[in-house]
Amino acid sequence: LKLTRSYYFNFRDSMPKMQIRAPVRRQGGGASQPCLPGSYTAAELMPALDRPPQNPSAPGAAGKAFHTENLSPAEQKEKDRGEEKHCFNLYASDRISLSRDLGPDTRPPECIEQTFRRCPPLPTTSVIIVFHNEAWSTLLRTVYSVLHTSPALLLIEIILVDDASTDERLRGELEEHLKQLHVVRVVRQLERKGLITARLLGASVATGDTLTFLDAHCECFHGWLEPLLARIAENYTAVVSPDITTIDLNTFEFMKPSPYGQNHNRGNFDWGLSFGWEILPEHEKQRRKDETYPIKTPAFAGGLFSISKDYFYHMGSYDEEMEIWGGENIEMSFRVWQCGGQLEIIPCSVVGHVFRTKSPHSFPKGTRVIARNQVRLAEVWMDDYKEIFYRRNQQARSFGDVSKRVDLREKLQCKSFSWYLKNVYPEAFMPDLNPLHFGAIKNLGKDSCLDAGENNEGGKALIMYPCHGMGGNQVPSASSAVCSYRSNIRVVTELTLNETSLGD
Repeated sequence: LKLTRSYYFNFRDSMPKMQIRAPVRRQGGGASQPCLPGSYTAAELMPALDRPPQNPSAPGAAGKAFHTENLSPAEQKEKDRGEEKHCFNLYASDRISLSRDLGPDTRPPECIEQTFRRCPPLPTTSVIIVFHNEAWSTLLRTVYSVLHTSPALLLIEIILVDDASTDERLRGELEEHLKQLHVVRVVRQLERKGLITARLLGASVATGDTLTFLDAHCECFHGWLEPLLARIAENYTAVVSPDITTIDLNTFEFMKPSPYGQNHNRGNFDWGLSFGWEILPEHEKQRRKDETYPIKTPAFAGGLFSISKDYFYHMGSYDEEMEIWGGENIEMSFRVWQCGGQLEIIPCSVVGHVFRTKSPHSFPKGTRVIARNQVRLAEVWMDDYKEIFYRRNQQARSFGDVSKRVDLREKLQCKSFSWYLKNVYPEAFMPDLNPLHFGAIKNLGKDSCLDAGENNEGGKALIMYPCHGMGGNQVPSASSAVCSYRSNIRVVTELTLNETSLGD
């Protein structure tokens, strides 16, 4: 059956055929929507909420760092308590205005001067923000940032989806606070089900033409929304992410874009099905004429993006059998590309995100749900290449029923994973599909195994590490007499072995 399915997808991709297209949006009565000539004016794109006057001396003003050294014992205790609970400097966040501005627009001139045609009109959007016991200040700063930077003409609503928070302040007090913000509403999951289910709930009640997903600890830079929506207006099948910049988790400094452009990154994946970043290949740099051009990306982080609502459902939204979070971004990345869409980063759209070094939340069923999610996507989208994933994740086998997702792939006439590797991500490191040997190289006397180590992108020595039997960095593969260790998407090192140095 496996061989038959793989043969079928490869054979079908080589044949000319009619591709099932995304459904065409139609206006009431079948008539096309009238639109005015020219471009939107600044007056038409005024924000949904004016920003209050700013104090340039206030903590974190203009996106600057707010340093919290030399605190009193009581203040230090408060800071430590906040960091333990939220894994960022809550003490600093709580002292920064919920409506702080981020200083002058430092994007490249072509981004600042970019205009947007009225025909076809820019689609409207519903911004969906999922939260679970999020800090009050970061959650509301995200909301106010959207309101202060998004045109009222385009922002239909902000939907906050509460994934069963236990913090009482995020219930009655939050509802009361949001009454003054008429376009903001809260929907709640009574049981904690995770990001995937919460986003599906938010999408189910959204009324905008597009869905824009944000995390609950973001701030939006000048002009972030229009470029995302303009790209969807141009290409209905484009799934677009902003250029994600960093909000420092200690000082809450907003890392602003450079007016001279920058060395952009794009998303990738490794064969453990984890997401990562890499610099743009030369051919992608050459394809882009200026900073207004989108960046084609093999994968995306999945936390911040916009998509046509109709296309979201046409493409199968999320795998409803995936649990909590983890792997859904890689699954959507493969699905969008293999089924006729495009995954892009829009450099003129800049959104800041607080990147934490660890999650402050525990997960129902533990982190094993991530492995289960990854297996589901491997089984549906990777064809024979899933065996490379299994070699690196030898305990990842349980995945439930994927028949509905396989049916979706058939219905959409999606291409094979080999097509994806050839046409979307030809730069991907390719381990042997059928290596001569694979498995750990073990010191039997000390029960330690040769390991690539953490963050080894090449050039670092291999290490000996206690054998864990879970694959990952301890699973080299060998073809003939060459044994390759890899980390992320690169070969870390190669060992020359004689035939007797590898065990069974």
